[in-house]
Amino acid sequence: MGSDHYFSAQPSTPFTRRSITAILGGAERRVTTSGGIFSPDGVDKGTAVLLAGAPAPAPAGALLDIGCGWGPIALSMALASPAATVYAVDINERSIELTRQNAADLGLANVVAGLPESVPEDLRFDTIWSNPPIRIGKEALHELLLRWLPRLAPGGEAWLVVQKNLGSDSLQSWLGGQLPAAWTVERAATAKSFRLLRVARPA
Repeated sequence: MGSDHYFSAQPSTPFTRRSITAILGGAERRVTTSGGIFSPDGVDKGTAVLLAGAPAPAPAGALLDIGCGWGPIALSMALASPAATVYAVDINERSIELTRQNAADLGLANVVAGLPESVPEDLRFDTIWSNPPIRIGKEALHELLLRWLPRLAPGGEAWLVVQKNLGSDSLQSWLGGQLPAAWTVERAATAKSFRLLRVARPA
């Protein structure tokens, strides 16, 4: 992988902003993207499956987008739940800057974008949505998910979209063995070669 890959902290490609339109929160919206991040040309297929298939996020409390890119998931959560605070995390500093810009441009003051370590350790999340970065490798992916999923609040749910041919079923099985036995890990839907996984912590 080159140093300018989307999960590089500081991509080596030029940071050249460009404007695109995307359907977010049921309406066409103008957003800013750039090279050196995930899916700079628009909402990717997996994220579209997640946004179409997951139920509405919690109306209040703390919500989380793991691997925010330019922000389609975080922005959609913020539009759906204006009384909640949406934490958008990424290791790609360009992605963080773009998510902040897009939130500001859309008037969404409830989005907090930053590096993972910027999120308070004691914070618990009522809803987590993610199109996780499968291509970082199994070990890194497992570490990432075990960093965040156990931080679901009681009664909270996480919704993950994973491509079938990139190990969605084995990931579901692995999560079921790692999280507490009382938690639910299930395949909620299949669409366009993607699985939508639901992880729920009991109330």
